[in-house]
This record gives sequence, structure tokens and C-alpha cells, in this order.
Amino acid sequence: MKTAERLNTVQEYYFSKKLREVRGLMAEGRPIINMGIGSPDLAPSPLVLETLRDSILEAGAHQYQSYQGLPELREAISDFYQQKFEVTVDPSTEILPLMGSKEGIMHISMAFLNEGDEVLLPNPGYPTYASVTNLVGGKAVTYDLKAENDWFPDFEELSQKDLSKVKLMWVSYPHMPTGATASLEQLKLLVDFAKKNYILLVNDNPYSFVLSNNPTSILSIEGAKDCTLELNSLSKTFNMAGWRVGMVLGSEEHINAILKVKSNMDSGMFFGIQKGAIAALKSGPEWFEELDKVYTKRRELMFQLADKLGCTYDRNAVGMFVWCKLPEGAKASEEFIDEVLHDKDIFIAPGTIFGSNGEGYIRFSLCVSEEKIKEAIERV
Repeated sequence: MKTAERLNTVQEYYFSKKLREVRGLMAEGRPIINMGIGSPDLAPSPLVLETLRDSILEAGAHQYQSYQGLPELREAISDFYQQKFEVTVDPSTEILPLMGSKEGIMHISMAFLNEGDEVLLPNPGYPTYASVTNLVGGKAVTYDLKAENDWFPDFEELSQKDLSKVKLMWVSYPHMPTGATASLEQLKLLVDFAKKNYILLVNDNPYSFVLSNNPTSILSIEGAKDCTLELNSLSKTFNMAGWRVGMVLGSEEHINAILKVKSNMDSGMFFGIQKGAIAALKSGPEWFEELDKVYTKRRELMFQLADKLGCTYDRNAVGMFVWCKLPEGAKASEEFIDEVLHDKDIFIAPGTIFGSNGEGYIRFSLCVSEEKIKEAIERV
């Protein structure tokens, strides 16, 4: 049986393939320290776990759930956005819970793209934006993000492109993989650009609460809902990556379009996971403070590791990664990380998996214990 032609437009996800190699080395007895992937190694709060445990005894807990999620979950998301971002969203019409924000990338693309529609994708950026665009028959058009412009789009350069066929634009602030942030003034520039060019702008925003002193949402910009959606997730903020809880927020019209797709793809999120998510979203300031304490200590150690490798970095970047520029004269990014993997038994992500502008960079994940980071420093 021949596979669908759409599969020719994508490759297996880099980490899926590379981690097989890493597991193979570990099976041979190699003591690999994995600093490549951002899968939180910390646990959710005890209250979240207790809520999940208790919820499975509630009436109806094991039945199909609403495609739109529990009303209490949407209300908790709405309250969270009001408290953390000063953004008002209607829980009945402007919020759609997702089984992880990654599925939202597919649902949004299926809801708004026709074959041949163009999509603006950041370079560097999350690889899934490009693969999903290709899978649904869209045309990926990259725009450059560079260190000299603080990893923010150059609108003068963008305006010189033919944008007549562009339907969607993906952005991610705080930015993955670099950790760069965008000010409210910069977010307004993005919204203005989208409005001017009749583009649906989507901000992927899962890193606002990791080592960030000023969490922001693009929906705080006046009039943003007219042309903007925002994806968010509990994966990083609440150590719930495996729970697969995300959300998309925007206008009622845009949310209804996405719901048409989603309601044909699943039969609702498990009741207990939704109840746990509600508990997480109600976490007090002490949760965020303790999370940042852990990541601050890890990041300081990771800076030491980067120093030993001769790399440079931005100490003001946020999120759970450290994005580093390789030393002058170093090998290409993938050659560099392969050498470290096979010589030092340390796996680091090469910047090139995020786009051509990632050449010359590597990315460390902070989802590694202090002890393991210290061990890596010793090995180098």
C-alpha cells in the first residue's frame, strides 16, 4: 500500500529519530546525560495530583466529555488570563481547551488554510509549524529572526515580500528556541502588521512563566482578537507535559472555526485531567516562585557548562532552555553536538533543527537535575 503523497512533504521529527540513537547508546551502557529535549522532570503540585486521584470516583468521570471542556475549566483559564495577563476572555465563547497546544497547530491550520495558502513561519522556530503547514497543503514561507534584531521580525524586510497569498503567521513570544521576549510595543507591531495585511496571527505562548519577570499575552493588545489567536499550555508552567492540556484563545468566530475541526478529531479530554488542570490554574504565587528557584539554580550551572564549551549566551533570555552561540571557528552545529555526544556522553540539541538561522547555535534544556548538570561540567 502506497502512503499518501502528503507524507513526502514531512520528515520524522528530529527528536523522535535522534532519541532512538541516544537510547541505543544507553542500551550499550553509555551514561548519556540528555540535555536536548524540554520535557519537565519535576512533578505537578501535590494538590493537582490529589485532585486527579479524587476525581476518578466522581459520577460521570469516565464518560465522554464535552468537546469544549468542562465549563469550570474554561472559567479557570479565563480567570488565569485575567489575573496573570490582565486579559479578558469570555469562557463561554473565546476559549477552547486542547489536548496539548501542539494539536492546536494542526486544528488551526486545518480550520483556516486552503491548499496553496501561504504561511509565514519564523526561522528559527518550532519545526511543527512547517510540518503541519505542509501536511495540510499550505506553502511555508519563512521570515528571518536574527540575534542582531533581538530575534524579532524585520517588518521592512517582510513588507518587501508578496504577502497577497499569506493567510497565517506564526510567532512565539517568549521565543522558542532562543528565549527572546517581546515588549508590548513589539507585540502591537505584530498585531498592526497582521491587520494591515489581512493575516491571522497566532502567538504560541507556553513559556511566559518560566524565569520570566514580566509575563505577557498578545491578547492584551487592544483589538488583537480581531486578527489574533493565542496558544498556551500547562506543560511547562505546571510540569504537566504528559497530561496534554493546552488551550487556544481568540474571538468567538475564530474559536468556532477551530471547534468544527476539533469536534471531528476527538471525544473530549478525560474528566480527571480537566479537574487537575483547574487545580493547577488556581495555583498561588508560591508555585511560580518555587519553580523559578529551581530553574534559576539550574540555569546558572548551565551557563558554567556553556562557558566551558566556549559558548556565549544571553543571560536575560527566559524559558526552560539556554540558547548558545558556538565559539568562533567551531564545527557546524550538528557536528559539534555529535562530537559532544560521542566523546562526553552529553546530548545537546543543535540549533539547525529550528531552521537555517539556527546554524552556529546549540540549545540546552533546563529539564535536567543540578547533579546531572554538575556531572556534565566535570566531563567537559
